[in-house]
Amino acid sequence: MTEQTAPEPDDPKGLIRESYRICGVTAADCRSIFLDWALSLPEGRRPDAAIPALLARYGQPGHPMTAVLTEALGRPVRRGRRGGSSGRGDRTET
Repeated sequence: MTEQTAPEPDDPKGLIRESYRICGVTAADCRSIFLDWALSLPEGRRPDAAIPALLARYGQPGHPMTAVLTEALGRPVRRGRRGGSSGRGDRTET
């Protein structure tokens, strides 16, 4: 018989909980799980509001999901080039 638990608003599909139970889970696995988790949050529930509760409940030092969740709380990294003339280097001299 499988363990039945009530869905939590911060982890409705139990993805984060289960990621901590997977033996040998990798950082790449955790990033994929995290994306699925973020897409499954109820409408209006922001990931940055849910993550601290998940870390408090499941977080384990050195676990790849803990690293992924902690990284997600950080400031978004700006990648790629800037658009427009500033990205192309089109500057007119005056």
